[in-house]
Parts: sequence; C-alpha cells; structure tokens
Amino acid sequence: MAATETITFDVEGMTCASCALRIERVLSRQEGVAGAVVSFPAQEARVEAAPGTDAAALEAAVARLGYKATRARPEQAAPATVERYGAEARYQWRNFIAAAALTLPVFALSMFGDMHSRTLQAVVWALATPVQFVFGWQFHRNAARRLRSLGAGMDTLVSLGTLAAYGYSVWAFFHHEHLYFETAAVIITFILLGRFFEARAKGRASGAVARLLELGAKEARLLRDGAEVGVPIAAVHPGDLMVVRPGERIPTDGRVVEGSSAVDESMLTGESAPVERGPGDAVFGATVNQHGRLVVEATRVGAETALAQIVRLVEEAQATKAPIQRLADRLAGVFVPAVLAVAALAFGLWLGIGGEAGKALQAAVAVLVIACPCALGLATPTAIMVGSGRGAELGVLFKGAEVFERSRAVDTVVFDKTGTLTRGAMSLASLVTDEDRRRTLYLVGSLEAASEHPVGRAVALGAEEEGVDLGPVEGFAAVPGLGVRGRVDGVEVLAGRPRLFEEAGWEVPASLAAAASALEGEGHTAFPAGWEGRARAVLAVADGLRPSAAATVAALHSSGVEVAMLTGDNRRTAEAVAGALGIGRVAAEVLPGDKAAEVARLQGEGRVVAFVGDGINDAPALTRADLGMAVGTGTDVAIEAGDVVLMSGDPALARTALGLARATFSTIRQNLFWAFLYNTAAIPVAAAGLLDPMIAAAAMALSSVSVVGNSLRLRRFGRG
Repeated sequence: MAATETITFDVEGMTCASCALRIERVLSRQEGVAGAVVSFPAQEARVEAAPGTDAAALEAAVARLGYKATRARPEQAAPATVERYGAEARYQWRNFIAAAALTLPVFALSMFGDMHSRTLQAVVWALATPVQFVFGWQFHRNAARRLRSLGAGMDTLVSLGTLAAYGYSVWAFFHHEHLYFETAAVIITFILLGRFFEARAKGRASGAVARLLELGAKEARLLRDGAEVGVPIAAVHPGDLMVVRPGERIPTDGRVVEGSSAVDESMLTGESAPVERGPGDAVFGATVNQHGRLVVEATRVGAETALAQIVRLVEEAQATKAPIQRLADRLAGVFVPAVLAVAALAFGLWLGIGGEAGKALQAAVAVLVIACPCALGLATPTAIMVGSGRGAELGVLFKGAEVFERSRAVDTVVFDKTGTLTRGAMSLASLVTDEDRRRTLYLVGSLEAASEHPVGRAVALGAEEEGVDLGPVEGFAAVPGLGVRGRVDGVEVLAGRPRLFEEAGWEVPASLAAAASALEGEGHTAFPAGWEGRARAVLAVADGLRPSAAATVAALHSSGVEVAMLTGDNRRTAEAVAGALGIGRVAAEVLPGDKAAEVARLQGEGRVVAFVGDGINDAPALTRADLGMAVGTGTDVAIEAGDVVLMSGDPALARTALGLARATFSTIRQNLFWAFLYNTAAIPVAAAGLLDPMIAAAAMALSSVSVVGNSLRLRRFGRG
C-alpha cells in the first residue's frame, strides 16, 4: 500500500452529523486522498493523503460546501478544540441572554395579554424581530450556505421552522389572524441555550488530551560549561544535559546520568507509587522528580517523546469511527431531506383536512424542530472521546474506536506469564547443597556472571547480594538450551539442565534431583550445578508474581471471563504459578513461535480471545487475537502489534482496559437507543399536531445535552 500522511483540519460551521458526513464524502473523493474521517464533536477532519497532496485544494473543497477548513498541526488539535468550544460556549451564552431578554416579554404578552390589540401585536412583532434575525442569524446564515451547495442540515430545519412561523405571523398581522411570533422566538432562544450547554459539555468531553499536553514542562534547565541555563522546551535537543531539581517536571524523555530519586510516573502509567530512578535508568518527560537532584541526558524530544506519542494515540482513537456508527452515519445522511418531506406532508394534510393554516403551520414547524438529528450525531463520537480520554488518564491507550465494540464479545483473556503476571526479573530464591555455601556461590556465581541469560544474571546477583566477590572465568561456553560451563580458579564448573550433566558424564545425585523436583513444584526454575565431576548443588530462581496478579484474575473470573496463561516454562513450574493465581487453563513449554497457534486454537473452540503480552515474540499472538493488549513497558514491536497499550506492567490494567472499553460501548448503545427513540417517537407526535413547537425546541435542545452528559459519566470510571 502506498505511503500516506495525515493532514488535520479544524472545521468551522458544522452543526450536526449530516454536516460531518457530507464533508467526509467530499474530502474522500479529492485527488490524492486515501480516506477521510470528520468528527462533529471535535470539529475537525483527518485526511489520509499521498505525500505532497495540496492541503489548500482540500480546504477549497470544504469551502464550496459552505464550511471553513483550516490546516492545524496534530499536536495543537486538542487544545484548539477545547478553546474553540470555550469560545463557542461564551458566544452562545451571550446570544441566549440577549434573546431571552426579548423572548420573555414576547411570550408573556402572547400568552396573557390582549392579543386582539393592534398595538400589543406590533410590540410583540418588534420584540421578536431581533431574536429572529440578529440572535438567530447564525441558523439562517448556515442554512443559506448549505442551500448554495444543495445541502441541508440541522440549521436548515431550525431556519425553515422559525422563518415559517415568523413569516406566517407577518402575513397574519395584516389579515387579522392568530400570530405565532412567540413560537419563533422561543424556539430560537431554547436552541441557543441548548447550543451553550452542548458546547460546554463537548469541551469537557474533548479536554482529556489537552490536560495531558498541559502536563508537559514549558522550560528546561540545561547544563552548559558547568553552568545551568534556562531555555524553552523547544530549544532542547537530544544529547543535552538537563538539571531537574526536586518537585520539578522532567522536561523531556531521557536517561539519568547523575543522581537518584523517586519519580512520579502516574501521568504515564496510571500507577500512583513513585519508582526509583538512578544512573542509566530511562525517565520520561512530564513525570515529576520527587526528591534529589537529577542530571538527565535528553534522548527524545518533541513529537518523539512518550507523552507526545500518548497524545497522538488518543487523538487517533478519537478520530476513528466504531462500526456501530456506520448506521448512524447512513441515517444522518438521509435524515434531513426525509424530515423536510415529512414536514411538508404534515402541513399539506392538516391544511387539506381542517383548512386551518395556523394548525398546519404548527404541525410542520414542530416536525422541523423536533427532528434535528444532533443527539444522533453526538451519540457515538462523544462516548469515544470521553472513554479514550479517561483511558489515557488511567494508563490505557485505545488505538481505535473499533476496540470498544470488539471488547464486548471477549470471553477469554490469555496472559503471557513473564513480564505480565510476573515481574519479568529473576532472582535467586533457593540454594540446596552439602558443600560450603559461600564456595558454591563463588564458583557458580562467577560462571553465571559471564552469561547473558536472565537465570545466570539472577544467580550472579544473588551471590553478590550475599557479599561474595566473584572471580574471572576461563573457557566459558554457553550450550544452547542446556546451560553453561567454564573454569573458575582452574576448577571446571557446570550449571544447567540435567541433560548437560548426562552428556558430560557427570553424576546428579538422587537427593539433588528430588530437591530440584520439589522446588519446581513450588513454581521455581531449578537446575543442578557442580564441579569436579558431579553435581553438588541445586539452585532455584523465581520470577516473582506481580502484587495485583491474583486479584486481577479473580476479578476477571467474577465478570464471566475465563483466564488462561501461556509460558515457555516447564509444566510443573507453570502449574504452580497458575495455581497460586487461580488460573485453571495453562499452556506450558510453549515455544515463542507457537503462541499465536495457541491463541488460534482457543479461537477454534469458539472463544473470543484477548491476549496480553510484552515481548517481541508476543507480536504474532497480539495480532492473531481478537483483542491484543500490549504492555507499554515491553518492546516497540509488541506495542505496535497491539490494539490496546497498557502503559505499565500492572496486569490490573488489562481488567481496567476491558472494563472501560465495555462501559464505553455500553454508553454508545445507550446514546444511540435514546437518540433513535427520541426521533422516531417524536416525529409522528409532532406531525399529528400533538406537540407544541416551543416544547419541541426545548426537548430537542435537551436531547443533545443528555447524550453528551451520559457520555461524560465515563469520566468517573475507576473512581469507585
């Protein structure tokens, strides 16, 4: 597939989902464009286009539809969206206050005054006119723009409805018929109030990414020629040395070269406990240095930092569409023309049946106003915006909206043991020997120190922790799959599987074999070690369980999800670990390349599988699974392969991700249900003449606010 680049546009003038759909269709047909997604709540368009595509031509295509598109840098999109909604809310509030000040006397005089008085009728007309053509001008202007491109939207319905009521009232004034000025004024005032609440709520819904960006440091203190120099964050380059004092945010991603401290990484991982960082350790921009002075070498800046990548993932997820939204999009595309037809039909039938123009007008206006598809257009994207934003705050990144829909069917979660359920760091757990313990640790530890294997490093570190000074090794050799051998102080030493000893012709006493078997039964990895012709000790290393692992498994089970575990460990060790965690389904001694096959086998049983892993060898399984959850502390390859990124190694985040995804999809379904119910039930009632247009306006405004409000409940997910 040809390479593409993402071009982001701020779009002005969209008032409903049908607007977004029209822009999306036009952009998708432009030369060089591979695809386009337009978000009504975010008021933005994201276009996948061939490199070198003329952005100005795309802006012009949008302008021909009556909207305004302005190219924006992706990293500015979230703050710009929040500010835009803030400005929109202030603008609509001012309009509402002014319109309400005129509408209240119009309504009071029309309802309770002597409307047979020509003077009173003239006063009502005079008061209603600014509401119609000054504070309601935005609706007429937008409707005219749509008409020029042979389109229609929410503003078309509002404009036609209020102009019909106003225009009829002008005619009725001269023909001494009943006036409907108050209907037009109240409709506009209610919708302005709804626009205010909607803008404020959508600003809150899109604020998560902006809050993440605000976490970043604005300045850095660089070390130059022994002096500290303050510079803007944009002036920091890879290789610069940054000084970070206690309580300060680390300016950008880097590596500690001097000092040690506890660093609060909660904004990145969701974990509240600070982590210790010292020379050689990686640190990340926007995390907080708790105590101690650190000197950090910058490694990644700007768009390459972890924070920037998190923001990019969240924005991309918010810009995608869930499959369930396709139905809403199709409906939105035909909804407005259908409503216009229903309104015309209602007007014609009422006029034909009763001959009362006023009654016919009321029915038609009620249909136009009540049918505005705002709630339908907001149902899916607002839930996705809030859900993905809340996920980022909890340390969970969703890569696309379809993840929310797929999550609801997951009935099996498969964990790769090492690095997910366990810490992924071996330590020396036990030593069984009849020899001198320190001599044993010296000989075996010295041999293993020359090895790069995690088991070898654990033994060497364990020996050093007991105060044993290790010696040099001669003739070191690693025997793939079996162990290591070499000479320490002229003594030949072996450590590894029993088969290594068999091939060397060395004896493994029955007592040591029994000890190894017992240690394996406890979940340890045990192996013999020896010198001078026979095995003389059994050492055991263990990869400690993560504190939340057992509780996570129990919580998943209680929610009806089966938990399985994959591992390359021997069966006895694997079953011991699984038993400690309450996992009943275990696949042990699985070769790295066979993990995807194990996932496929579960899928073959009719299961919908989520896989949690962190290594390069987990990438095929993450891709094969119905839902891949990559641990963010793992490799870039694994993270790229996953559908969901868990920003820390805590397995509880897998449960959080599944729960939040399901809650988000449930919210989408609730929103769509109420939006569909509202429109399908209200239109016939309005057409039947049973719904006053003023009540219809209030109900329409409240429907949009209720959908956004329901989505905002997701911000409380995980807070008890």
